[in-house]
Amino acid sequence: MRSYIGHTIAVLLAAALLTLAVITLFAPIAVPAPLPASSFATPSAAAAGDTVTITLREALRIAQEKNVALLQSRNSAALDDVDVRRARLQFLPSLSASSSASRTFGTREPSSARSLSAGASSSLTLFDGFGNIASARSASLARSAGRADVVRAKETAAFTVASNFLALVQQEEQLFVQREALAASQSLARQIREYVSAGAKTIADQYQQEAIVAGDQLAVVEADRAWQVAQADLVQTLQLDPARAYAFEWPAVALDTLASDAAPLDRLLSRAWTRRADLDAVDARVAASRQNVRVAGAASWPSLDANAGYGSSYSSNATGAVSDQFDDSRGGSVGLSLSLPLFDRGAASSATKRARIEADGAVLAQADARQSVGVEVRRAWLDLRAAGEQLRAAQVQLRAATQSLEVSQARYASGAATLVELAQARAIRVQAASAVVSGRYNLLFQRVRMDYDVGESDPTASLVR
Repeated sequence: MRSYIGHTIAVLLAAALLTLAVITLFAPIAVPAPLPASSFATPSAAAAGDTVTITLREALRIAQEKNVALLQSRNSAALDDVDVRRARLQFLPSLSASSSASRTFGTREPSSARSLSAGASSSLTLFDGFGNIASARSASLARSAGRADVVRAKETAAFTVASNFLALVQQEEQLFVQREALAASQSLARQIREYVSAGAKTIADQYQQEAIVAGDQLAVVEADRAWQVAQADLVQTLQLDPARAYAFEWPAVALDTLASDAAPLDRLLSRAWTRRADLDAVDARVAASRQNVRVAGAASWPSLDANAGYGSSYSSNATGAVSDQFDDSRGGSVGLSLSLPLFDRGAASSATKRARIEADGAVLAQADARQSVGVEVRRAWLDLRAAGEQLRAAQVQLRAATQSLEVSQARYASGAATLVELAQARAIRVQAASAVVSGRYNLLFQRVRMDYDVGESDPTASLVR
């Protein structure tokens, strides 16, 4: 009788343990919700207490100040300003002063003589085949292209920062998924050890689950490294001090409207062709190349210059004081100089042909740039729509995987399923949770990319509202 009672108590105890495991220890792996204000810093940095917090807006501001490509484009634009100023100064007259002193020697008396002269001259180009006018226009157009390049460089810097920010946030949430999976595996491993001690499960289940825990630990290590690398990439993009610790905060974003509120493709194409700063730069360079053709052709035209000069001299052989000689020897001249090129060994013709070929190449580059922009916008529009569908499919997959895991947990608790089946269901659930995270931030990235391809000055404006 006592053995029967003891057996009954053991059975009831095992059933209670199995029920408790189903309720508490086999809970589905949590999927992180979109983080309203995520903060990502290294554990050592959090302990140090000197972490620098950087929001997305602050990161964009830093990029405008420190981005290398943007700084280089600004330097190029500054050089264009210098070229414009130099071209405009060609319309002003030149002015120069000169002086000379000499001493001559001879065999007759006087055996030597000293002389001194001083003067000033000026020259003004009246006509050079309109080459100076074309040069000024070409320099001004090149400056407009350089300024458009600066605008596009600003947009590129903002897009790069947003992309790196998204990569960091995604890796943080992937790390969260892997840590939740590891915690669930460790809890299951502890429970299986209790089952084995009670004789409810075999030792093989315990060993198998310990191997699964080791695999989950490796996945956490890899996810943590990916997060650290993403943070290092963002530090590099912002040109921050790599020795300091940083916490990056991402703003709240409404995912449900990112794909649905995108404009139709034809409207996006029209907007891109009128807004893209790089297209403006290409157009300006085409116009500049046409002016360069006029500059090269100006060498075949006659040129007309106005010249003026004034000076005086002194010689020791002449009579009179130095001041009297300078006063008596004063003189000036005013004149016109006409130059007509008769034969320049084909230099002007070759330069003109070269300039025309370069102008044709600029026109081809213009057409190719316009086509490339259209294709980029079309791909971004298609990818954004696909990203929305992929996220919805991942969410459906996650719900199905969660339900499948719950059924497998109940079957394993009742002894109707093996640990292999339960582990497989849990692995599918982890993959589904990871796919939701990837789909969420792929949707964010594709929206930022589409705004960048369209030519928005701030590609993150649609995310931060």
